Amino acid sequence: MKRKPEGLLYRHLTRRVSMVLPLVAAFFLTINLYAQDNGKKASVHFKRAHLRQVFAELEKQFGLSFSYNESNLALYGKAVTMQLKNATASQVLNKIFTGSPLTWSFKGNLVILTADPNYQKKQLNSGAFTEGLNENNSDSAVKRDDLNEVVVVGYGRQSRKLLTSAISTVKSEEFNQGNFNNPAQLLQGKVAGLTITRSGDPNAAPSITLRGPSTLRSGAAQEPFYVIDEVPGADVKLIVLDDIATIDVLKDASATAIYGTRASNGVIVVTTKKGRPAQTQVNYNSYVAVEKVSRRIKMMDAGQLKDFLSKNSLALSPSDDQGANTDWQKEVSQTAVSQSHHLSLSGGANNLTYSAAVSYLDNKGVLRNTGMNRLIGRISLEQKALNNHLKLGMLVSSSTSNADLLPDQNIILFNMLRYLPTVPVKQADGSYTENLQRVQYYNPVSLQNNAWQKQKTKTTLLNGSAQVLLPFGFKYDMSVTAQNKQENSGTYYTSQYAYITGTNGKAYRSSYESTKRMLETFFTFAKKLGAHDINVLGGYSWQEDLNGDGFQASNQNFPTDALGYTNIGLGSPTGNYRNEWGPNMYQKLRLISFYSRANYNFRDKYLLQASLRRDASSAFGVNNRWATFPSVSFAWRAIDEAFLKTQHIFSDLKWRVSYGVTGNSLGFDPLISKVQYSSTGQFYYNNSFVNAIGPSQNDNPNLKWEKTAMFNTSIDFAVLKGKVKASVEYYNKKTSDLIWYYPVSTTQYFTSTYTANVGSISNQGFEVTIDAMPVKTGDFQWTSSLNFAHNNNRVLSLSNSNFKLDSIYPQGASPGGQNQTGAYVQILKSGFPVGQFFTFNYAGKDANGVSQWYDKDGKITTAPRTYIDNAYAGNAQPKLLLGWNNNLKYRKFDLNIFVRASLGAKVMNATLADLNRPDAASSYNIPEYAANNSPRDLYGYFYSNRYIENASYLRLDNATLGYTFPSLIKGIRSIRVYASGNNLALITRYRGLDPEIMLGGLTPGIDNKDYYPRTRAFMFGLNVGF
Repeated sequence: MKRKPEGLLYRHLTRRVSMVLPLVAAFFLTINLYAQDNGKKASVHFKRAHLRQVFAELEKQFGLSFSYNESNLALYGKAVTMQLKNATASQVLNKIFTGSPLTWSFKGNLVILTADPNYQKKQLNSGAFTEGLNENNSDSAVKRDDLNEVVVVGYGRQSRKLLTSAISTVKSEEFNQGNFNNPAQLLQGKVAGLTITRSGDPNAAPSITLRGPSTLRSGAAQEPFYVIDEVPGADVKLIVLDDIATIDVLKDASATAIYGTRASNGVIVVTTKKGRPAQTQVNYNSYVAVEKVSRRIKMMDAGQLKDFLSKNSLALSPSDDQGANTDWQKEVSQTAVSQSHHLSLSGGANNLTYSAAVSYLDNKGVLRNTGMNRLIGRISLEQKALNNHLKLGMLVSSSTSNADLLPDQNIILFNMLRYLPTVPVKQADGSYTENLQRVQYYNPVSLQNNAWQKQKTKTTLLNGSAQVLLPFGFKYDMSVTAQNKQENSGTYYTSQYAYITGTNGKAYRSSYESTKRMLETFFTFAKKLGAHDINVLGGYSWQEDLNGDGFQASNQNFPTDALGYTNIGLGSPTGNYRNEWGPNMYQKLRLISFYSRANYNFRDKYLLQASLRRDASSAFGVNNRWATFPSVSFAWRAIDEAFLKTQHIFSDLKWRVSYGVTGNSLGFDPLISKVQYSSTGQFYYNNSFVNAIGPSQNDNPNLKWEKTAMFNTSIDFAVLKGKVKASVEYYNKKTSDLIWYYPVSTTQYFTSTYTANVGSISNQGFEVTIDAMPVKTGDFQWTSSLNFAHNNNRVLSLSNSNFKLDSIYPQGASPGGQNQTGAYVQILKSGFPVGQFFTFNYAGKDANGVSQWYDKDGKITTAPRTYIDNAYAGNAQPKLLLGWNNNLKYRKFDLNIFVRASLGAKVMNATLADLNRPDAASSYNIPEYAANNSPRDLYGYFYSNRYIENASYLRLDNATLGYTFPSLIKGIRSIRVYASGNNLALITRYRGLDPEIMLGGLTPGIDNKDYYPRTRAFMFGLNVGF
């Protein structure tokens, strides 16, 4: 049998991995056998250093490794200040830990830290070491630990205390709880300025924007760039959510400019959990989730519809009045039961650490025949050698997902609302009820069950890394990554599928493969000269993406529906049938970069950072492939000034300011700047039809990067002895050289549009984050976190001297609908934000109940003119976004309550507009709100500000109650059980399914009849640690 070409590379990689893994493991083991303590002496000097910083220095000086629990570091609770010359490791460790709550011991060159269980009892009465343990100072200790928390920055790590950039960190214990399959869902409402919206579709990725839209392109072009375990651009579907330790969101240009052309929308850095020496741990996490549709649109039932028709002297036809009372929203939906299982193993011995995990998720959709399942495996190894002067790492991750999708899902969702409730799903003979004489009128259950689409995706990532400590404070890092992704999709429409008739069965198949190869290599230099700390980084990056390697095919007229799309060659196309999808375009994209960063620190009080990145991409014009992205930032820790030592208000006070430039190369067609050719039809030649080929895109050798310049300033402070911490940020960013498609004359160019850099757009706003511990007693603790953000977005220009546009009606701005083709409801225009509504101006009804509108001159009319009589009517972007999280702990119980709110946003309820057709109520169902409308109101469905609704809401997003059992069984470290509820309550005046309509893209806030219903979920979970 002939082998399928789409699987060759995957099988090739799999065989290579199976060959290489044993060799790598053997190499690591060999190195590990030779690692030993050499008993050397060294001089050390620490000033207000966190234990993690101390450990890092001792690893370099003495070739040690450290094993500890994170909770012990908080128990130590103070900074380290000491100086020893020509001392052994034992002398240094004794100096650090004598009189502290921690004890230490050697196992080879491994230092094992444990808590002294008798320490607190012995020391409370004497008052010794009160800085770490005395209850009066415990909040200050927490504050210091937060300041010395290590934050992931581009190509490195840094303590939060020394940050000059805007970076928000969310730890695993702070993540959202829910039936999730994307890491962004863990952050919704947790990070000020990060807007995440999603529907209930398990196969749809959430829409993400950070600090407002900064491009006129949609999709990946508007979303942040991901870095996963220091691998830039790794696929988020490779992440095991239970394995994530922290997520850092890099917001301002000083934090993101080091990533250059991919960073204008911010950077999300995901760090997974790692193994620790001498701490073998096995963890098993599992949950079962039950989900139902949280809200339904109130459509008329059979009785209400008949009463409406009778009152208005109308009636159903005999074929439509079959005595049924069908709830079509209920018929197409289901109670979805999902499950998740996660098993992980981590640990290490001496200088070798490892972590491995396997995770399975089966996520059912609340619409029948939808859902997904995903299996992920992940192995990470890290080996230290040569007295910790060499560190080798390896990461292997693989994911296989299967998606069940609904073809023509938008048609199904609209017809579940408008199909008459007076007819049954099926007739007595078992056939589906249908009336194909009406326009766009199809039995939604029949559509659901007579077509299916399945998509299988396999993704594999291999990463190898090395770090070498060199003399004189130098360090060298290198990382090599290969990622392979295969997507196979099949769709089949049976011979009974009403939306496509006359095909006798129709099938589509596609298979694609994409690969990504990356090299990251950089040097770091660190030097301390008295009160001066200097850190300099310089590196090189290379990346090549190959996309579109595959095929697409279609066929029809099958002898049976039983085989579906599995044997596409079984079809017998008739007449002039042609493959509808045609050939696919193979694309190659290359990106190379040089980057550098310098940090200067004077007494941990005055902090300065500057970075510079130089990028080149093959996607842009030959005259503008290179671009430069600089940044500079400064921070002043005012709390350390002598003149503030005597004040008792602030326990921490810091000011930050930054400016930088980033680029946007995400979401680009690699051939965007080049002339392209495609089929333009057929011509008859030599007794047959021949495809005609012609230009379909003009080339632009001057096309260049979109650039975003951002100014950011912030005040970080803590009051009430560290019990309340807050950060207030202000930012102003402007994106120039926006890419758009401008109309041009075909006398000068091949085609009528030209891709050019012309426009500009701005975002400015503020973000506030407050963390507090209102109550902390012996058995009870309450911590609370509040964040809110405001963003003001404006399109500044769409034209220049060469290309001019007064306004743009973006794709998706016209919801469509019967007799409403071309009825746009949003506009892109200078001086207005993305998501600006521009539609008819409703003037109420006349005495006969007929809808009226204002024309452009302010006169009332019953026949408004498209475009001419449109008026501005608010925008979809919220004025304020808020997230409020509360954690309460009492002994072994824990309770988390999370509330989100959005204020000031508008939504065009195009769904209710298109359903408001009382004159056609004998043929299509209508909503309850139309009960008092007159059948004489023939055009009441026209899109207008009548249907622009207030989308403000207050949502009880999650409540989780858990209980942790004491360790009663040998070998079991911990057991926790919990119950969790998502989307438990919603307060809103919006009449649609949900006010939280997608805010990404160029047309946010349009509820367009195809919204996959949001769900209310209840979860029951178990966490076991061995």
